[in-house]
Amino acid sequence: MWRNIASNAMTFLVVLVFLAGGFLLWAQNEYSAEGPLTQPICLQVQRGSNFGRVSRDLAEQGAVSSDMLFRLGADYTDKTGALKAGSYLVPERASMSQITDIVTKGGASTCGTEVVYRIGVNSAEVQVRELDPETGRYVERIEFDPASEEPHPEGYETIKSEVGTRFRVALAEGVTSWKVVEELGLIDILEGEAGERPAEGSLAPDSYEITPGDSRADLVTRMRQAQEAILAEAWANRAEGVPYESPEEALVMASIVEKETGVADERPLVASVFVNRLERGMRLQTDPTVIYGLTNGEGVLGRGLRQSELRKETPYNTYVIDGLPPTPIANPGRASIEAALNPAQSEYLYFVADGSGGHAFAATLNEHNRNVANWRKIEAQKTEGN
Repeated sequence: MWRNIASNAMTFLVVLVFLAGGFLLWAQNEYSAEGPLTQPICLQVQRGSNFGRVSRDLAEQGAVSSDMLFRLGADYTDKTGALKAGSYLVPERASMSQITDIVTKGGASTCGTEVVYRIGVNSAEVQVRELDPETGRYVERIEFDPASEEPHPEGYETIKSEVGTRFRVALAEGVTSWKVVEELGLIDILEGEAGERPAEGSLAPDSYEITPGDSRADLVTRMRQAQEAILAEAWANRAEGVPYESPEEALVMASIVEKETGVADERPLVASVFVNRLERGMRLQTDPTVIYGLTNGEGVLGRGLRQSELRKETPYNTYVIDGLPPTPIANPGRASIEAALNPAQSEYLYFVADGSGGHAFAATLNEHNRNVANWRKIEAQKTEGN
């Protein structure tokens, strides 16, 4: 009798082990298999949350087939203690294993709401955008002028305090250092002073991730270091024979190119015009340098240049001085720096607006005068139309 009982017990244990092994194998396959999600979702993980709460959210949104298996898998792989708060983009068909990695690897949020502080050449704006997981595109929710005396739009303060909200500062190409410092002072999540006005041209127009409590001075340092790296790389890869004695002179030229055209494809051609004029001993005769001499980069002139201003001798009046002005007149972007150091090969010495947003280029004065006449006809037609 006891022998039968022992035999039956042994058989039961063997079956139990076999079943347990089979379940474990099934669970591992299920945990790593393609998930049921038919379209991407943005998963919000709040501060203080846990895998139990996250697994329920995932199950409710149809991202996992079993919230219990998701929790067990995370526990089995020793990742339950690594959960990170934030907003995470979960792609369609993501496996439980992939989702576990997404919510435990840390780093910046990959979806949800983003606050962008845009510092433009003549204006600034705060944009609150939200990523649509299905299209991968941002949808603008709130926009306002940070300098406005009106209260911030409803919802802005709440969005700022949410866990998954990301923050960026975006500098436009051609913005002046004065403008950058002024606008950084209005960004309410930054702390401290920006410090002295950075040298003109020394800041890289780009997008910079920030977090609440970051130092304004540290952010300016990041901008400066980025520009130094861009200029060093471009200088190392400069075309042979460009007429600059130093990277700093190239930066001056890049800033002029930046202010003369907003058409990306034109930058190397515009640079070629100024390089050709330098090599022939001709004055640059470019309006943006004259304007900078009048404003010192502080705000906009707001009107056309007067003939007396074009004749007035200042260090920045390239109608009067020879060669380059003493400093950059704005913060040029990478493309303008590269154009200044690798200008197009051309015989052009002149250019004027062509009415389409670009410019008409000319190698001779007669040809340039014809282009100017055409531009004046276009302006007259616009005036009559208004």
